[in-house]
Amino acid sequence: MLTIVSRALFHECFVIHVECSGNLWRHEDFVKGARRDTIAAMTSPEPVESRTQTRTQGRTAQTATLAEIAREAGVSAPTVSKVLNGRADVAPATRARVEELLRAHGYRRRRAEATRSPLIDLVFHELESAWALEVIRGVENVARDAGLSVVLSESAGRLTPGRTWADQVAARRPHGVILVLSGLDESQRALLTSRSIPFVVMDPAGDPGADVPSIGATNWQGGLAATRHLVELGHRRIGAISGPSQMMCSRARVDGYRAALETAGLPVDPALIANGDFHHEAGYRLGLELLRRPDRPTAVFAGNDLQALGLYEAARELGLRIPEDLSVVGFDDLPVAPLVGPPLTTVRQPLTEMAEAAAKLVLDLGREEGTPAATRVELATSLVVRSSTAGPVAGS
Repeated sequence: MLTIVSRALFHECFVIHVECSGNLWRHEDFVKGARRDTIAAMTSPEPVESRTQTRTQGRTAQTATLAEIAREAGVSAPTVSKVLNGRADVAPATRARVEELLRAHGYRRRRAEATRSPLIDLVFHELESAWALEVIRGVENVARDAGLSVVLSESAGRLTPGRTWADQVAARRPHGVILVLSGLDESQRALLTSRSIPFVVMDPAGDPGADVPSIGATNWQGGLAATRHLVELGHRRIGAISGPSQMMCSRARVDGYRAALETAGLPVDPALIANGDFHHEAGYRLGLELLRRPDRPTAVFAGNDLQALGLYEAARELGLRIPEDLSVVGFDDLPVAPLVGPPLTTVRQPLTEMAEAAAKLVLDLGREEGTPAATRVELATSLVVRSSTAGPVAGS
């Protein structure tokens, strides 16, 4: 488990420094004045760029000054300084040109491992549910065994961290960065790469790119299994409440739902597919809309457990019993799923295991013995049948 030892706001996102012991808690009135001292304590010294001597045509020649490198690169001296200090506000092409000249003129950073802080950065686009706690638990399991702490960041719902985030990470120099349902823009990727900070995307929101290490789950297969279960129980009008349409995992689950209906020879009715946002409130609101239809579905596949619980609330409000009048399947298998009434049938997404795999991968990428054999991994999902599903009432 985790104990938060500091919290500070950094413009677009907040950061929480977490030690790998104790219990997770959030102190809303944390003293903001301690931010500078706290981050200074978390930050290892800036790596020293050494001026080496190179031997040219039998004589020893001093490497170029930063001003000379700036002239050769066609940029200002402050731009060269920004590259040396890991600032994000440098164009990727300019950064690459300056880095190449620094190497050519004998500037050498100390080994990355010698300058790293004992931290893993864990970045969420939202940090407010039991889903996130399962991910934190998995990363913390690996971090604790490696003698590392965890820094939590939230990007306030954006799928890419804010502008200043990459600067903060470069200053902290963690062992690695794990982004959950998030991604990096080109300048952020270039900055982390130039500072030898490895990163892994867990459950990518979109296509992370062929060269970006990622850990995911078999979302399509999970949607297929959930819907096939309802078909096999005898349901013919099956609704779906998806997650955000821009998220790859959400689209894959709905595609699995469609595939199960088409394979069974059942029509896919667009009117029975509602676009949610993975929150309880969306499950409740969209559930009311689906269940108030004169031709309402007899079963609904919710895109995640939180939306399924919102659907439970909508069904109770309309006087519908689960599973007698309505069967419900969720996705995630959060710890609350077996505790609600009735216990929720759901697709288990191995969140803790996914987070552990992401943490192990990012640490492997930071070691010097070579790149891991597999840098894009999908863990299997599985259907967990409980009491929220049953065959439809005759005539419905």
